[in-house]
Amino acid sequence: MITVHRRGRKRQFLQLIFTCFFFSLALIYWEQLDANVLSHVKSYSYRYLVNRYSFLNDTLTLDKETAANLHSFPYLITHANKCQDQAVLLLLFVKTAPENRQRRDAIRQTWGNEHYIKSELKATIKVIFVLGVHKDLSQRDLVQSRILMEDQQHSDLIQQDFYDDFHNLTLKLIFQFKWANTFCLNAKFVMSSDDDVFVHTPNLVNYLLQLDKGINNFWIGRVHRGAPPIRNKESKYYVSYEMYQWPAYPDYTAGAAYVVSQDVAVKVYEALMTLNSSLYIDDVFMGLCAKKMGVAPQPHIYFAGEGKTPYHPCIYNEMMTSHGHVKDIHHLWREATHAKVTSLVSGFWGQLYCRVVKVFLLCKPYFVDTYPCIAAFS
Repeated sequence: MITVHRRGRKRQFLQLIFTCFFFSLALIYWEQLDANVLSHVKSYSYRYLVNRYSFLNDTLTLDKETAANLHSFPYLITHANKCQDQAVLLLLFVKTAPENRQRRDAIRQTWGNEHYIKSELKATIKVIFVLGVHKDLSQRDLVQSRILMEDQQHSDLIQQDFYDDFHNLTLKLIFQFKWANTFCLNAKFVMSSDDDVFVHTPNLVNYLLQLDKGINNFWIGRVHRGAPPIRNKESKYYVSYEMYQWPAYPDYTAGAAYVVSQDVAVKVYEALMTLNSSLYIDDVFMGLCAKKMGVAPQPHIYFAGEGKTPYHPCIYNEMMTSHGHVKDIHHLWREATHAKVTSLVSGFWGQLYCRVVKVFLLCKPYFVDTYPCIAAFS
């Protein structure tokens, strides 16, 4: 009897200890959790109920001279004749850091191989690597000399004289659209991607070739709607109230990869020339520019989020982009472009098989930031 009583008291004591422990954790993290929940409630309310972004003109617009002075960096490398006298289907910018030579070489040998696209798909694309200068002064001269040698070999780098840093990504965005509107207005589509993104260029080129030749206001990618600014100072995406005081960003596509038509590239460039570019999150700033010009992003289910897409032929058949690829680029390129992909998915049984496979791979009970579940039924 005494033993049972002691066990009961011990159990109660352990329950009290665990209760106090979890309560302490809740007190520690509640403020952060509460702020996160409130920020999303505010942002979605603003996006779906108010949905007015008049501040784009009232607050963020600068005169052209002032705006131009914020990003008037000289060219260090440019190729003014890159698109001249050619019918360019796609101008594809790849944002890269000066030291990422191996990533650029892997892209040149795989999905960024212009000659492959020309010979296999009879389409002309131009792949341009966009970079600033190395931010470490002690290494800059050495890195710059290597960059110049690399460009002499490949003639596919463009560079401006600003520090290549996360907080200067908006300067890269401006650089891309300035170059496109100055030297490649004959490109039907313009794309921006990161150098750790895998772009299934055969699928993308075939998709673009099937679009109406006169298509306008075209902007596709992984769309973020009603996203709130991050106010946590520990986050690299932190945005202060002084920089952006409103509870929600305009809709935008993830900066890892998106495609716009030429008319949108022109409109965005026009907005870039008048908006305050101090907001260093480039994809959000792209959304601000597009919103000002009346352009809305359109989601494409085969543009991935932050996560890698599953490795499977049924996925490769419709893949557009996948994020987070560096060391596996060559392997993924071989697998994704292999003839077995087409043979596997063809016919009734092939389509049924792939439907089941994609449901299993994409429709998870938890969030996976790749392709949405609806992609399994497309």
